[in-house]
Amino acid sequence: MSVQYEAKDHVAVITIARPEALNALNIDVLKALEQAITQAEADKSIYVLIITGAGKAFVAGADISQMKDFNAIEAKAFAEYANSIFCKIEGMSKPVIAAVNGYALGGGCELAMACDIRLAGEKAKFGQPEVGLGITPGFGGTQRLPRIVGASKAKELILTAETIGAEEALRIGLVSKVVPGEELMNTALEMANKISGNAQIAVRQSKDAINKGMQCDIVTGLAYEAQAFAVCFSTEDQKDAMTAFVNKSKVTEFKNK
Repeated sequence: MSVQYEAKDHVAVITIARPEALNALNIDVLKALEQAITQAEADKSIYVLIITGAGKAFVAGADISQMKDFNAIEAKAFAEYANSIFCKIEGMSKPVIAAVNGYALGGGCELAMACDIRLAGEKAKFGQPEVGLGITPGFGGTQRLPRIVGASKAKELILTAETIGAEEALRIGLVSKVVPGEELMNTALEMANKISGNAQIAVRQSKDAINKGMQCDIVTGLAYEAQAFAVCFSTEDQKDAMTAFVNKSKVTEFKNK
């Protein structure tokens, strides 16, 4: 199977598993990824999702051997399909962590950027090399990269087709943490379990408010935040946690309602 799905407790792990092609994204892989994303979103027992790659790559890019003979119409359809999946990842109610274990180039970098949090192993490599192949990024690179690292740095990376290492990715804010490769999945799982231990309605409302706020002016964003804040005050978790805090104790497990 080109995409593996595992669930334990409240965390699901999706592994892109096409190591013979460095996990390159073709139509079949994208379809399997979409199915796995849909499964994770529908499973009420899953609170956090981790996406990673098998072998020495996260995802080395879109499958050039499949793309090379596309005409303009076919290329647009391919990009739109991939973008629809990446937007599903970005728009999931549940947080998504990218555990980037190796090459994250082109479509792989774009997949990582669609996730909420990016963790990198020390040997991870990031880049948008498309202009060196006579094309532009097609799965969101021209849109998400400048939103994450700023327009100037995004233009530099895209227009030079430069590949950067994990430490440079950390310095420019493309990833939030770099760890030794052998510790990457444990770090991702620890973070996922920490998120899973919090009040899930509040977690999801926070993600939603951030995502919406990043696409609008601050006044509108603050209105989204106020609404998310208000929603939480209609939950049992808020009542239980704040009452416990006032009584100098702590909720040991949230009801998530």
